[in-house]
Amino acid sequence: MSLLVTTELVKWFGETHAVDHVNFTVKESEVLALIGSNGAGKTTLVNLISGLFRPDEGQIIFRDRDVTHQSVHGRIKAGIARSFQLVNLFDQLTALDNVALTIFSREGKIANLVALAASDAAGQHARLGVEPEQLQDLVGLVPDGGVSQGERKLLDVAVAYALKPKLLFLDEPTSGVSTREKAPIMDTVTSVVRSTGISAAIIEHDMDVVFNYSDRIVAMHQGAILADGTPDEIRRNETVTTTLIGTTETR
Repeated sequence: MSLLVTTELVKWFGETHAVDHVNFTVKESEVLALIGSNGAGKTTLVNLISGLFRPDEGQIIFRDRDVTHQSVHGRIKAGIARSFQLVNLFDQLTALDNVALTIFSREGKIANLVALAASDAAGQHARLGVEPEQLQDLVGLVPDGGVSQGERKLLDVAVAYALKPKLLFLDEPTSGVSTREKAPIMDTVTSVVRSTGISAAIIEHDMDVVFNYSDRIVAMHQGAILADGTPDEIRRNETVTTTLIGTTETR
């Protein structure tokens, strides 16, 4: 069953067709990889779905509701969340407090942050329940101390996950991290997704990550969908192999 459906989605930037009549679906409880060379339209498509951009044409249906013209906040409330390629966190806060801040925002408590800050940390976390600690357990982080780039990526996922999404977009979760960190990051991310029953759509250039961790792969080229299938189907697709695989591997 489809969780998200876009119909003939279009986005122009000047004379450039960044997204060209795209019909894109995400199924319930799947890990989908969105691939394509730089400029293929992947991030623009995600920006349209998450509400950062407004489409010039087309429709976005999420959980059987038309969200085409909803705000970013409206789409977050509906259950669409995302992380970003460039991780933006509050470095002066602990990992736990970064996640807790997201939960405060989700629950409309930002206006009360001054009063909350005046309370002791245990009291703040008691108001939130055990969810922040559970999120940390899922991503394997500790509340205090410095974190590596890989851990920052996982914390960014935890912050997005704290929004309680039904659909989570991850923008290059393994970019900028060492080769040895990639598998642990993806093991953790996919474990979280599969254990909680949410769907994840991952923009990724590393083909080892794509083929090893995704249930389905959607390939984009010049703003349009080039192919859609299982990892085995995409691996055997000569058009994708000729057009994309070499460019995405070498970036």
